[in-house]
Amino acid sequence: QVQVVESGGGLVQAGGSLRLSCKASGTIFSINDMGWYRQVTGNERELVATTTSGGSTDYADAVKGRFTISRDNANHVVSLQMGSLKPEDTAVYFCSIEAKYASWIPALRYWGKGTQVTVSS
Repeated sequence: QVQVVESGGGLVQAGGSLRLSCKASGTIFSINDMGWYRQVTGNERELVATTTSGGSTDYADAVKGRFTISRDNANHVVSLQMGSLKPEDTAVYFCSIEAKYASWIPALRYWGKGTQVTVSS
């Protein structure tokens, strides 16, 4: 079916930047929403940013003006450019896509395994 793999996490100092990428592969008929979520151990997973197939974007208030989400529809890639990073941005970041692997199948949500982002003060 559909596989989702993230890359680009790591350790960065406060004020720095990181770019996360996520590629969907497998049998893909169409992709609707693509997005990034993050989770700190013990907390619920929270939305960071999403983008629709039409190009609309939405951001969590905590990251507005600092993060930018973009997608490459031809290659099934969604990226998250993170700037002015803060220690409170430290979390595991998950990529999520809503996709159909056949025209007659309802869209399903797929998740990557996550990539760690650590921002040191």
